[in-house]
Amino acid sequence: MTAQETGPVTGTKDKDYNLIWYVEACLSNALRLETYIQDATRDGDSEVAELFRKAQADSRKGAEMGKEMLRSRLAS
Repeated sequence: MTAQETGPVTGTKDKDYNLIWYVEACLSNALRLETYIQDATRDGDSEVAELFRKAQADSRKGAEMGKEMLRSRLAS
């Protein structure tokens, strides 16, 4: 069993850290998907490109939702 980090090591509560990580992961995913969209488009596969565009939009939405939640929680 491992000890759980609750702020003493990082100085950030787990839930805040997790939220920050989530936003970063969403933004990173949106960037990565841009490469995948370009690859699919270059290969003429519009079906795959569209799938990646939808996934990218979902990642952007998740990032925006996370950023808004961070703003409200860190302002308090």
